[in-house]
Amino acid sequence: MAVSPVLVATTNVELFAPYAVLLVSALVAATLLPAQSELVLAGLLATGSGDPGLLFVVATIGNTAGSVVNWAVGRGVEPVIGKLWFRGAREGYERAVCIFCRYGRLSLVFAWLPIIGDALTIAAGVARVPIVPFVALVAAGKAARYAFIIIALS
Repeated sequence: MAVSPVLVATTNVELFAPYAVLLVSALVAATLLPAQSELVLAGLLATGSGDPGLLFVVATIGNTAGSVVNWAVGRGVEPVIGKLWFRGAREGYERAVCIFCRYGRLSLVFAWLPIIGDALTIAAGVARVPIVPFVALVAAGKAARYAFIIIALS
Protein backbone atom coordinates (compact mmCIF):
# COMPACT_ATOMS: atom_id res chain seq x y z
CA MET A 1 0.00 0.00 0.00
CA ALA A 2 1.45 3.35 -1.08
CA VAL A 3 1.52 6.28 1.31
CA SER A 4 0.09 9.52 0.00
CA PRO A 5 2.67 12.35 -0.38
CA VAL A 6 0.09 14.72 1.11
CA LEU A 7 -0.19 12.52 4.20
CA VAL A 8 3.60 12.39 4.56
CA ALA A 9 3.91 16.17 4.16
CA THR A 10 1.12 16.78 6.67
CA THR A 11 2.72 14.42 9.18
CA ASN A 12 6.12 16.10 8.77
CA VAL A 13 4.61 19.55 9.34
CA GLU A 14 2.81 18.31 12.44
CA LEU A 15 6.05 16.81 13.75
CA PHE A 16 8.25 19.84 13.15
CA ALA A 17 5.82 22.74 13.62
CA PRO A 18 6.11 22.91 17.44
CA TYR A 19 9.89 23.07 17.20
CA ALA A 20 9.82 25.69 14.45
CA VAL A 21 7.38 27.86 16.39
CA LEU A 22 9.51 27.59 19.53
CA LEU A 23 12.73 28.32 17.61
CA VAL A 24 11.32 31.51 16.09
CA SER A 25 9.70 32.55 19.37
CA ALA A 26 12.91 32.03 21.33
CA LEU A 27 15.02 33.87 18.76
CA VAL A 28 12.68 36.87 18.64
CA ALA A 29 12.32 36.92 22.44
CA ALA A 30 16.07 37.36 22.84
CA THR A 31 16.14 40.45 20.65
CA LEU A 32 14.71 43.86 21.45
CA LEU A 33 11.38 42.80 19.95
CA PRO A 34 8.65 41.86 22.45
CA ALA A 35 7.99 38.12 22.64
CA GLN A 36 7.61 35.45 25.33
CA SER A 37 9.25 32.16 24.46
CA GLU A 38 8.57 30.84 27.97
CA LEU A 39 4.83 30.96 27.29
CA VAL A 40 5.27 29.12 24.00
CA LEU A 41 7.42 26.48 25.72
CA ALA A 42 4.90 26.11 28.55
CA GLY A 43 2.06 25.72 26.05
CA LEU A 44 3.92 23.07 24.09
CA LEU A 45 4.73 21.16 27.26
CA ALA A 46 1.14 21.41 28.52
CA THR A 47 -0.26 20.04 25.27
CA GLY A 48 2.39 17.34 24.92
CA SER A 49 3.57 18.83 21.64
CA GLY A 50 7.15 17.73 21.26
CA ASP A 51 9.79 15.96 23.26
CA PRO A 52 10.81 18.02 26.34
CA GLY A 53 14.51 17.34 25.72
CA LEU A 54 14.33 18.49 22.14
CA LEU A 55 12.20 21.50 23.11
CA PHE A 56 14.94 22.42 25.60
CA VAL A 57 17.62 22.23 22.91
CA VAL A 58 15.58 24.19 20.35
CA ALA A 59 14.65 26.92 22.85
CA THR A 60 18.24 27.29 24.02
CA ILE A 61 19.61 27.48 20.48
CA GLY A 62 16.95 29.95 19.34
CA ASN A 63 17.33 32.22 22.35
CA THR A 64 21.12 32.16 22.13
CA ALA A 65 20.93 32.99 18.41
CA GLY A 66 18.74 36.00 19.24
CA SER A 67 21.37 37.18 21.70
CA VAL A 68 23.99 36.89 18.97
CA VAL A 69 21.84 39.28 16.93
CA ASN A 70 21.97 41.73 19.86
CA TRP A 71 25.74 41.24 20.14
CA ALA A 72 26.08 42.12 16.44
CA VAL A 73 23.87 45.19 16.94
CA GLY A 74 26.10 46.21 19.85
CA ARG A 75 29.13 46.20 17.62
CA GLY A 76 27.55 49.07 15.66
CA VAL A 77 25.29 50.79 18.22
CA GLU A 78 27.56 53.56 19.50
CA PRO A 79 26.77 56.02 16.67
CA VAL A 80 23.01 55.82 17.33
CA ILE A 81 23.01 56.14 21.13
CA GLY A 82 22.25 59.87 20.99
CA LYS A 83 19.53 59.62 18.33
CA LEU A 84 16.01 60.68 19.29
CA TRP A 85 14.43 57.28 18.56
CA PHE A 86 16.97 55.52 20.82
CA ARG A 87 16.50 57.71 23.92
CA GLY A 88 13.94 55.42 25.55
CA ALA A 89 16.39 52.52 25.51
CA ARG A 90 19.35 54.59 26.63
CA GLU A 91 18.72 54.18 30.37
CA GLY A 92 18.56 50.39 30.16
CA TYR A 93 21.59 50.35 27.92
CA GLU A 94 23.63 52.53 30.29
CA ARG A 95 22.61 50.39 33.28
CA ALA A 96 23.67 47.24 31.44
CA VAL A 97 27.01 48.79 30.45
CA CYS A 98 27.65 49.61 34.13
CA ILE A 99 26.83 46.04 35.16
CA PHE A 100 28.92 44.66 32.33
CA CYS A 101 31.88 46.89 33.24
CA ARG A 102 31.58 45.99 36.90
CA TYR A 103 31.17 42.21 36.57
CA GLY A 104 32.68 41.59 33.15
CA ARG A 105 31.93 38.72 30.85
CA LEU A 106 30.46 36.55 33.61
CA SER A 107 27.45 38.89 33.71
CA LEU A 108 26.44 37.35 30.37
CA VAL A 109 25.18 34.28 32.26
CA PHE A 110 22.28 36.56 33.23
CA ALA A 111 21.42 37.47 29.63
CA TRP A 112 18.12 35.60 30.14
CA LEU A 113 16.82 38.29 32.50
CA PRO A 114 14.00 40.44 31.11
CA ILE A 115 15.00 43.88 29.78
CA ILE A 116 18.52 44.00 31.25
CA GLY A 117 19.53 40.78 29.46
CA ASP A 118 19.05 42.32 26.02
CA ALA A 119 21.07 45.34 27.04
CA LEU A 120 23.84 43.12 28.47
CA THR A 121 24.21 41.32 25.15
CA ILE A 122 24.34 44.63 23.28
CA ALA A 123 26.91 45.92 25.78
CA ALA A 124 29.01 42.81 25.11
CA GLY A 125 28.99 43.68 21.42
CA VAL A 126 30.05 47.24 22.20
CA ALA A 127 32.84 45.88 24.41
CA ARG A 128 33.95 43.62 21.52
CA VAL A 129 33.65 40.42 23.55
CA PRO A 130 34.80 37.57 21.27
CA ILE A 131 31.94 35.46 19.91
CA VAL A 132 33.02 32.10 21.39
CA PRO A 133 33.06 33.11 25.07
CA PHE A 134 29.96 35.23 24.45
CA VAL A 135 27.98 32.27 23.09
CA ALA A 136 29.26 29.92 25.81
CA LEU A 137 28.25 32.20 28.68
CA VAL A 138 24.93 33.29 27.21
CA ALA A 139 23.96 29.72 26.25
CA ALA A 140 24.81 28.46 29.77
CA GLY A 141 22.46 30.97 31.39
CA LYS A 142 19.67 30.46 28.88
CA ALA A 143 19.97 26.66 29.11
CA ALA A 144 19.68 26.85 32.91
CA ARG A 145 16.53 28.96 32.62
CA TYR A 146 14.84 26.63 30.13
CA ALA A 147 15.84 23.58 32.18
CA PHE A 148 14.26 25.18 35.25
CA ILE A 149 11.03 25.89 33.32
CA ILE A 150 10.81 22.36 31.96
CA ILE A 151 11.52 20.77 35.34
CA ALA A 152 9.04 23.08 37.08
CA LEU A 153 6.28 22.26 34.59
CA SER A 154 6.91 18.49 34.49
